[in-house]
Amino acid sequence: MCGAELHTLPEGVQRVARVLQDANHPHDPIMLDGAARTAQEAADSLGVQLGQIAKSVIFKRKEDGVAVLVVASGDRRVDEKKVSALVGKIGRADADFVKAQTGFTIGGVSPVAHLNPPVTLLDQDLWRFADIWAAAGHPHGVFQLRPEDLKRLTGAPVADVALTSQEGQT
Repeated sequence: MCGAELHTLPEGVQRVARVLQDANHPHDPIMLDGAARTAQEAADSLGVQLGQIAKSVIFKRKEDGVAVLVVASGDRRVDEKKVSALVGKIGRADADFVKAQTGFTIGGVSPVAHLNPPVTLLDQDLWRFADIWAAAGHPHGVFQLRPEDLKRLTGAPVADVALTSQEGQT
């Protein structure tokens, strides 16, 4: 992707593209024809398994109001109790909080290029796949990566943060 192409992308995707370029990541963001606001929409658009979608879920840590980002496999539900045990009590984050903290709207939250760096955890279940896809800062934007790339780009720890099948995962 050259500099001229970058300027035609939405601002959030431009931020993600710059981070990926600076990290010498081999895949640029791509813009899908349809929205990928949900993991299922993204998987359907890309023709990949639901679990290959690295969904970004933002919570608000109760003690200090810091954003907590959990990057989870698209076919798993985040276990808030497990996350709280690792980072402190968390609560739901509304759309205004997500936008103010990350610079992205819900449905396009990337795991990288946040306005304010969040506390981040990576779902260990992402390592079931060789290739995964993450949002690139816009509901139509995604980029391809490997789970190890995600760890390198975010510097975040890998943790057990998903509900088990006995706990009702979807």
